[in-house]
Order: sequence, then C-alpha cells, then structure tokens
Amino acid sequence: MNRRTFVVTLGSGLLGAPGSARAQGRKVSRVGWVGAWYSRSGAATFLDAFRQGMRDRGYIEGQNLTIDARWMESASPDEAASITAELVRSKVDVLVAQGAAIFGVKAAAGSVPVVFGYSGDPVAAKLVASLARPGGNLTGITFLTLELAGKRVELLKEAAPRISRLAILFNPLHIGEEEAVRETQTATQRLGLPLQPFAVHSIAEVTAALDTMVRGRINGVVALPNALIMLQRNAIAEFAVRHRVPTISGWEDFAIVDGNLMTYGPNLQEAWRYLARLVDKVLKGAKPSDLPVEQPTTYQLIINLKTAKALGLTIPQSLMLRADRLIE
Repeated sequence: MNRRTFVVTLGSGLLGAPGSARAQGRKVSRVGWVGAWYSRSGAATFLDAFRQGMRDRGYIEGQNLTIDARWMESASPDEAASITAELVRSKVDVLVAQGAAIFGVKAAAGSVPVVFGYSGDPVAAKLVASLARPGGNLTGITFLTLELAGKRVELLKEAAPRISRLAILFNPLHIGEEEAVRETQTATQRLGLPLQPFAVHSIAEVTAALDTMVRGRINGVVALPNALIMLQRNAIAEFAVRHRVPTISGWEDFAIVDGNLMTYGPNLQEAWRYLARLVDKVLKGAKPSDLPVEQPTTYQLIINLKTAKALGLTIPQSLMLRADRLIE
C-alpha cells in the first residue's frame, strides 16, 4: 500500500461475499474522502462526524455504503489531485474534500460531483460562482464567518479587561482572512484598542511573530482559525502562559490546549455531520450546481478555566454562563 494514501475502506470486504448488499442487488454508494495533510488526526474526528451523519440518513457501511478515506501528506495540490484521480478510477459516486485538499480535488474530479468542507471563502477562491448558485460540479460548507471576527474581540476584552495592545495572527494565503482582519480592525477601533496585524505564511513566521509580540508588549492575541494556526496552537499556548497573554481563536481544538484561553466559532462536528445531508442529496441525483453552499448556524463559546487561572484572570460569571463549554 502506498504510504501517501493511507486508505481506510470499511466494509469493502463484505461486498463480494454471499448475502452482501451487492449480492442482494442493493445499490451500494461509494464515497471518496480526501483529507488535508495538516489534520489527519483532526480530520479523523471530522470523518467520524460525517459517518454519523450518513448513518442518520440510513447509510450503513458494509451494507449500502463504502467510504474510501485517504489523506494527503503534504500541502501540494498535485498530491490531492493524484489521490482524487485514484478515487475517480475506482468509480466513486461522490468525492468529499476536506480543507485545502479541495483545490487538487477540483482539478482531478472530472464529472464526479464534489462536496467540500472549506474554511476559506469559496467564491473568492473561485471554487464556486456564488454561495447561492455554485455552478459547476461543486457544493459544500464554508466555515468562514466574518461576522464573528468582531465578536471575538469583544469576548476577549470581556474576559481580560486589561488588554491594551491587541495582535491578530492571520495567513494571507488563506482566502478570506484579510477581510476578517478588516472586520477585526473595525471592532478594535470601536473599543479604542490598537491592533497590530501579523501576517504569517509558515511555522517560522509564527515563531518570529510571537517573539515580536513580546518586544512590542502585546497583551492580547486573536488568532484567526486556519490550518497553520492549528498546527501552531501548542506554541501559541506556551507563549500565552509564559507571557500571560490571553488568546482567542475560532476552532474548538485551540481552546482545548491548556494555555489558550478561549474560542468562539462554528461547531465543526455538527457541520461535518450536516455535510452528509448534501452528500445524500447528490447520491439521490441532485446536481451540486443546484445546491447552495451553506454556512454553519450553530456557534460555540469555549473557555479554558485552567488557562484563565494560569493567566491570573477571573472570568466574569456572566461570561461563563454564556459559554457552551468550560474546561476545568
């Protein structure tokens, strides 16, 4: 087996057996999953949520469903395209693209419909014509929530009222984040807070940005949720505790790491379960071009109280009561 593709196909051994779904003449739907390189462990959790969503709609692996799940081992769109080509040759009915894998998947999918979960702006990335009318052969969910950018600033300031110099970490290559920076700037201006943007493209640049923050006496950090930030969440947490700097981001895993204070953003588990709804529609004959790209409707506030204690913060009771989850 090619190390790069790490194939997970459940129930496929049953398909040729006597009494199997195929033997009984049932339709067996074949889903190909292409996971982004940075999140095999995290994406496995998303894959579990997607599987649950499929089960909720009557799809049972080994009976009427197979999922061929593969992960990239680099950031190369060419690798995603190669994996996709293999899945297309295996005659999957629909492709599911996770994160940045979507660019390579789109390039190699051909006529196979694609459903994506993507944290950037799919319109600006030229994946779809519009959210309402995607066109082409793709639809999915975008996790980009610009309206939350200002709210994160307000929540962080409420948790740590002494913040006087705020920084924002973002990746300009993550399409849509520069607009999120502008939304954040609007919020900080409203609160009278100076904001220093740090554009980071690599792990080394994240490290350099954190060092610069120390010299600039930054005492609050907004980290926009993207793959690079999630890869460096432990380093950011260590920085936060060492220098007693409260931090906030938008994905659950950020706040679960002790050292990062809080997160406010979409419930990704629920979103990936919901993605199964779109896949189900495609499997039943709907065209992706006719299915609007959707956005999460459920958001969660998570506060790490262990981190708050380490930072010397007392979280207001009113804020804790609004939290969906408190980590103690």
